[in-house]
Amino acid sequence: MYVDGFVLAVPSAKKDAYREHAERCAPIFKEFGVVSMVECWGDDVPEGKLTSFRMAVKQEENETVVFSWITWPSKDVRDAGWKKIMEDPRMKMEGVDAPFDGKRMIYGGFSVLVNA
Repeated sequence: MYVDGFVLAVPSAKKDAYREHAERCAPIFKEFGVVSMVECWGDDVPEGKLTSFRMAVKQEENETVVFSWITWPSKDVRDAGWKKIMEDPRMKMEGVDAPFDGKRMIYGGFSVLVNA
């Protein structure tokens, strides 16, 4: 198993738009190998003194932290899947504003160490 993790800030007023965006992307992602996709809306995300989710994404007033992850069967499937996802014309949502600021999104790929 391989996991892509994401942390981002979404304007709180765009919660429904973010959900719709994720729901629109999920079937496409699954078509290209995603096993599961989880999107979590922050409701207990404390302020940090040194580090925090809020600080990491430079959360602004009236934004909510979103924590999400995508699981893949393997890194090879993930690498091939992302390539296909990025090339798929259904992902080109011209005229549609993303419901978040992608420049402040943190993401990375992770090999699973423990899955209990």
